[in-house]
Amino acid sequence: MRIVVSGTHGSGKSTLIGDFAVRHREFAVLADPFELMDAAAEEPDAGMFFAQLRSSAARLLELSDEEAVIAERGPLDFLAYLDALDALRRPTRAPGLVRRGASLTAEAMARVDLVVLLPLTPSAGIELSADEDLELRDAMNDALLELADDPDLVGNAAVVEITGDAEHRLEQLEATIARLTPR
Repeated sequence: MRIVVSGTHGSGKSTLIGDFAVRHREFAVLADPFELMDAAAEEPDAGMFFAQLRSSAARLLELSDEEAVIAERGPLDFLAYLDALDALRRPTRAPGLVRRGASLTAEAMARVDLVVLLPLTPSAGIELSADEDLELRDAMNDALLELADDPDLVGNAAVVEITGDAEHRLEQLEATIARLTPR
């Protein structure tokens, strides 16, 4: 099974994946593509998000059908960041990248079995400081939820929104996997 955990920055992706990995060692963990970027001290911009979109798509396209993986973020996340930059009319936006990224996102997401969305909710209990660009965080969250409803982008992947505290999120993820896994 190939799982992508998607959400804006500070939505609990790392916590959920860490908790899941402790219980499910049969799953390889694919780290957030941001960790692979040489981005020290850079402000996030359209070019950086597009590079992460390409990176996350490439790693999904390289997977075999038999591999059990859980990935922190997929191309849909970075398409949502690009969309959010455009919606906010940020100077770093690049409208052409959204169009170019959509086809690559659709191709890579066809390799995914489950998309786990972590929408921003008060019940998650996650608070960030103002230096985390809360405006971009909210705009990306909105864009991601909208994009996840587009079957042309998510293909046949099951899409589930998981909310609540860390323990409840893990329970929901495990229940969803159990429901989707053939016996």
